[in-house]
Amino acid sequence: MKITKCKLEGIVVIEPDSFNDSRGFFFESYNKEKYSKLGITTDFAQDNHSGSTKGTLRGMHWQLPPHEQSKLVRVCVGEVYDIAVDIRKNSPTFGQWEGFYLSAKNKKQVLIPVGFAHGFCVLSDYAEFLYKCDTYYSPEHERGFCWNDTTVNIKWPSLQPVLSDRDLAHPQLEDLKPDDLF
Repeated sequence: MKITKCKLEGIVVIEPDSFNDSRGFFFESYNKEKYSKLGITTDFAQDNHSGSTKGTLRGMHWQLPPHEQSKLVRVCVGEVYDIAVDIRKNSPTFGQWEGFYLSAKNKKQVLIPVGFAHGFCVLSDYAEFLYKCDTYYSPEHERGFCWNDTTVNIKWPSLQPVLSDRDLAHPQLEDLKPDDLF
């Protein structure tokens, strides 16, 4: 297994060992003991699985205390462009983003700790996205900012995004109250 630290402190990319032969492949998508030895000690509480068509953009989301979430994300069908944005007010990288191509083929995972907004855009005709979360979903603690925020300036792939009404209504990051950030 290969672990790569990213430019935004706390985010890591995990590339599990995959065993391939004429029948297909096998890999451990999560092993608490092995991940713990690599410094990933997050105690996951909930698994989520979404399916989305090409161009679907989900984000940018997070949850506030006491229901803040760390996530371990991966794709099991198709391909997405995954984004994490630092929303820790006192961080030297506040408002900066990092993007990752995740696919069923590359089997990469991204650990997104508390203090980051998260979103993704589907690049393939269809994709299935898996999230391991360390706390339960809490709608009243969920927050978001708009996917095309002008100050964050995420470089999304050239697709016409398909968005939920909720994601269309999110404000700019700079218009959020300080209590809505970390």
